[in-house]
Amino acid sequence: MQADNQASSVTLSKRYFDVMISLIALCLFFLPMLFISFLVKLTSKGPIIYWSDRVGKDNILFRMPKFRTMRTDTPAIATHLLNDPDRHLTSIGKFLRKSSFDELPQIYNIIRGDMSFVGPRPALFNQDDLVALRTEKGVHALTPGLTGWAQINGRDELPIPVKVSFDEYYLKNQSFLFDLKILWMTLIKVMKREGVSH
Repeated sequence: MQADNQASSVTLSKRYFDVMISLIALCLFFLPMLFISFLVKLTSKGPIIYWSDRVGKDNILFRMPKFRTMRTDTPAIATHLLNDPDRHLTSIGKFLRKSSFDELPQIYNIIRGDMSFVGPRPALFNQDDLVALRTEKGVHALTPGLTGWAQINGRDELPIPVKVSFDEYYLKNQSFLFDLKILWMTLIKVMKREGVSH
């Protein structure tokens, strides 16, 4: 009972942290997001925001937004499965992905509670192998994150079993201090533009 109360308290604290930082981030990034929206619209045909079906906590699907970095005729599969992914990128798509600016609209999901700042990156609805392995390891019980332990240890470069092993490590070792460490290391990775293959 005490362990359940402690886990509930940690979850509540994490939720308060997510909402507070999201609101601050919205204030800081409002004008940059407007500018990015203008650039996306100016440089390619199609919507500014690309919505994809993602697998959330307990394998419940939710809609996740990104600034569109791909042409509108790109297949809805993981980027690493595309033949010659660079061919599908818009003129500013590579920059948005390398800088991770394309992820900024996900602040919306964090405010809604679909996502957290830290957790396993949400799988695409059709990544059955990733979803199955996460479910087997109990990782599906976590709220997916904007960044996570796997993200700072390889990101797009990781094979699925290795990625899930990092997710499982986070599941068993999650704490507020661990989250702060992941956020700090994510900032360093983004500044160095490491770990994004496309």
